[in-house]
Amino acid sequence: MKKSNKRHEEHEEHADESWLLPYSDLMTLLLALFITLFSMSSVDAKKFEEMSQALSSALNGGTGVLEHSSSYDAGSGADLGKNKSPSSNPNTATDAALAKKEQEDLERLKKQLDDYIGKNGLTNQLNTKLNQSQLMITIADNALFASGAADVKPEAKVLAKNISRMLEQFPSYDVIVTGHTDNMPISNYKYTDNWDLSSDRALNFLKIVLQNSKLDPSKFTPSGYGEYHPVESNATAEGRAKNRRVEISIIRKYNGETKTTNVQ
Repeated sequence: MKKSNKRHEEHEEHADESWLLPYSDLMTLLLALFITLFSMSSVDAKKFEEMSQALSSALNGGTGVLEHSSSYDAGSGADLGKNKSPSSNPNTATDAALAKKEQEDLERLKKQLDDYIGKNGLTNQLNTKLNQSQLMITIADNALFASGAADVKPEAKVLAKNISRMLEQFPSYDVIVTGHTDNMPISNYKYTDNWDLSSDRALNFLKIVLQNSKLDPSKFTPSGYGEYHPVESNATAEGRAKNRRVEISIIRKYNGETKTTNVQ
């Protein structure tokens, strides 16, 4: 009997310890989760990146959580609540400086244009407006063209050349020249509709501006809007006169970066 009991003890199986492997994995994942929750309590890009790397390492079977856990000790936790100010970002600071310079450039150009308009008695034919998207120069059609025609008047060529000389001080801006008409149908030997008339007016004016070799033609775009972007009602003669116009738009690159107001 004693011999039988001894044999039985020798063949008795040990307790199954395979559960330790998934348990240790679970503990690792829980540790990673707690680190994630702790790190997300404050927006800090650098520490978030460290946390991401540690979590990625843990989920991929590495030991990254244990190696990186020292980044989240109590001593460094004091810095987590500190939000970085926008000015501490070099890109934000650079954009703000460029936006400020752009505002100064466009205000200076607007002043030059307004002075030119005032000195030459053109207040009824030209006006300027600066807003958050552009500096716009609006020219009445009768200052540039004869009725129903797109050939620029000789005296208007002087205006186009003077505007081009002002624009050469600011070569980096995109410029869009658009032609507009009223809604009165047109049909003559050259034009069958207002689309063609407005397009030719914009293009012909732009060609004179670009006679200035200091300007880059790739920065300029002509466009014809016909009768479809009125600024006044076409029901009256006065409204139709305001709708017949050419607009020169100097486009901002940092629109919305600075607070601006519409300036007539």
